[in-house]
Amino acid sequence: MKTKMLIKTARSLFVCTALLSPVLAQAQILAMVNYESKPGQTPRREGIAIIDVDPTSKGFAKILNDIPLPTDLVAHHIFYNNDLSKAYITSLGNGALHVMDMTRQPYRPKKIDVPDCQVGEDLVFSEDHKTWYMTCMGSSNVIVGDAQTDKQIKVIAADAENAFIRYPHGISINDDIDRIMVTSTVRPSDLGDAGETVSVIEASSGKVLSSHKLSDKPSPSGSAPVEAVFLPHSNPPLAYINTMFGGGLWTGIWNADNKHFDFEQVFDFNTVKQGVPLEIYFNDQHDRMYITTANPGHFNIFDISESVLKPKLIKAIPTAGGAHHVVLSPDEQYAIVANSFLNLPDMSDGSISVIDLNKQEVIATIDTLKKQGLNPNSIIMMPRWHHDTAH
Repeated sequence: MKTKMLIKTARSLFVCTALLSPVLAQAQILAMVNYESKPGQTPRREGIAIIDVDPTSKGFAKILNDIPLPTDLVAHHIFYNNDLSKAYITSLGNGALHVMDMTRQPYRPKKIDVPDCQVGEDLVFSEDHKTWYMTCMGSSNVIVGDAQTDKQIKVIAADAENAFIRYPHGISINDDIDRIMVTSTVRPSDLGDAGETVSVIEASSGKVLSSHKLSDKPSPSGSAPVEAVFLPHSNPPLAYINTMFGGGLWTGIWNADNKHFDFEQVFDFNTVKQGVPLEIYFNDQHDRMYITTANPGHFNIFDISESVLKPKLIKAIPTAGGAHHVVLSPDEQYAIVANSFLNLPDMSDGSISVIDLNKQEVIATIDTLKKQGLNPNSIIMMPRWHHDTAH
């Protein structure tokens, strides 16, 4: 697909850049981690650390570059555009979105004007690289932006007549069927008033088409759907959705006849004594799915090779409280897990776990940030090593 070709081209470009850059040339695998101070730590710090995450490297766990951020930003997630030339940083605090040019050093985030967005969460890009969509939990809308100019061009808000978006968090796009899926999660100020639905939006028009309850309990169930991710190249199109408070993994499969999704729960994390399922990832072959749970903190490996509608849990690997974002090494030998979720009690260990996917066990821990009283909010590979086509 076009996105994969763009990523391959961009990685080749960054390989060349790495040969010219002393910082990149010193390490084998570099990841970018945005961090913030743990509660009570003074003075408060925020920044983006570039860390060597290769456990076989002499520079393992060392910070090779530290990019300062405003201390009131509360930087949350980092997303690349399709050609990996820009990194977008969403924020829960002052300024919902920043962008960083990844082709020029030193890296410096620049604020993007999105006046209709409060508490920026997740970001996705159209396949043609023309448009981005960002969920805004605090203002209960989705911002549509021009991916070239980074100007806000549209606001998608709730449609009282046929659908409702409340506290949108997770977002995923499938250009083949012109659909976007958005989750209704929690009120950002206190994690209360949890939602229970996913909304389906027509990407080309921005029209909210429908909303669907993801819980078998009476409303309001408070299941809090949190992440929605389309499985790349699935036919028919299929999305996986986690319910943060419901503890469930759901699927939404496309029905071409009526042009709607059919939803059902396919796994219950409560049965394995895990809570707060968060992020969803896939390997390059798309026959394995990886899901993090924040409480008590696990990295779960699912086999989806036989049936995407019946994920089989292969192994639940304990990491640390707050298991959240994940990156995979280019050869997929390692999964690197950032253990921190919103600075919440028992879910903000602050460490980064390195898992050997062949041995299916944690083989190393990065405590570099933790020892400084800092929590890693998210982690993403530097462009040279990035190969995730689902996010």
